[in-house]
Amino acid sequence: MIAPARLAAYDILAAVSAGNADLATALAFARGGLHAERDRTLAFEIAAGVFRWRAALDHVIAAFAKRSLDRVDPEVVEILRLSAYQLLHLSRVPASAVVDDAVNLTRRVGKSSASGFVNAVLRTISRKRDTLPLPPRPQDPSNRDAAVHYLAVTLSHPRWLAERWYERLGFDAAERWSQFDNAPAPITLRANTGRISPADVGATLAEAGVRVHRAAFAPEAFVVDDGSPMSLVEDGLCAIQDEASQLVATLAADAAGPLVLDTCASPGGKTTMIAAALPADGRVVACDVRDRRMALLQRTVALSGATNIRLVQMNLLRPPPFRRPFDLVFVDAPCSGLGTLRRDPDIRWRRREADLAPFAAAELTMLQRAAEAVAQNGRLVYATCSSEPEENEGVAQAFLATTPGFSKRDVRDVSTRIPAAVVDERGDLRTEPHRHGLEAFYAAVFQRNL
Repeated sequence: MIAPARLAAYDILAAVSAGNADLATALAFARGGLHAERDRTLAFEIAAGVFRWRAALDHVIAAFAKRSLDRVDPEVVEILRLSAYQLLHLSRVPASAVVDDAVNLTRRVGKSSASGFVNAVLRTISRKRDTLPLPPRPQDPSNRDAAVHYLAVTLSHPRWLAERWYERLGFDAAERWSQFDNAPAPITLRANTGRISPADVGATLAEAGVRVHRAAFAPEAFVVDDGSPMSLVEDGLCAIQDEASQLVATLAADAAGPLVLDTCASPGGKTTMIAAALPADGRVVACDVRDRRMALLQRTVALSGATNIRLVQMNLLRPPPFRRPFDLVFVDAPCSGLGTLRRDPDIRWRRREADLAPFAAAELTMLQRAAEAVAQNGRLVYATCSSEPEENEGVAQAFLATTPGFSKRDVRDVSTRIPAAVVDERGDLRTEPHRHGLEAFYAAVFQRNL
């Protein structure tokens, strides 16, 4: 009998590789068929691990198979990937169980003729795990070809992205960034300040058997050291939210006046954080475009207990349907997501360099539409979770060049809670893995002067 977690991991990988779902959606679907929490945990670990290390796994598999993977059936490739990941990265899993399940899974998916091939490749990987044929770290990092080959294969990032980071950041920073992306992310919590103060969070979590420590930058963030915080999350006292994301929401909250428009609000973590910081007469109008996104936003708002949020379905690629202008308009723009490769490792293989220009064009249009709803002397906050300048300062500069009546503000003049360490030379909020140990987020603040 094949272990349920391995079956689920195969289904997840197959769904994402076929383009039928992203990793988060495929994981959510798979959880329903796994009754034991340990199986859910293992399935997630295998699937996420494969996407983190896919380029390295493929290189090793191809070397020991003595053939290119485009000559192997896609189903067999996924079985080899999930099995090789377990052999190389999960030391507590017996190699014999991994290989036996891989052979049985190969037969189960109708590829019995490949079962001997799968068995031979995996046994070779297990036997030679200490001498894998991966590109070594270059002795001379100025050797561009060797450096990029190491970043792209051994550290498992798309070659086009490795080339960009090498050219823009240099080898050392690109290496640290790539290593950051390949490490599992900790659970980071945000205190729901509408119901509990940050000062009380630690004691409340301790009573639930959860040990945490204060995060380095975001004022309401806690990193879980041990235990499960899910009971407090389900009660709405805390929310799971990345620290860099919390910094963006902190900036938006500090830039806000009484009336706020959150234009791309789902799943709602930043929305509820802004709402909790508003004065008694403050209100957030939170929007998104798709029904599924609106349903997720509604659940998040309900869980938070916030009563000062109103939901409106809206497409920001069209003019906003509001007569009254807003003191703050927040655009947390749909983007490439290339800043979140640690938490969303499948994105690195689903994005192409050619995607950046269309993303940036759509983001600029959204920002221009959102600007129509900003009141006199009101503010406009633009944010992404992208690592790439086209979607960040490129969009900010294009907005100023094409939208009269707005000027850019230094975020330090808007918020005293944003540490100087995460403010760049342009006065924008920017977090980067190699500098801050955080996912790559960006935010800029504009003010309407006319």
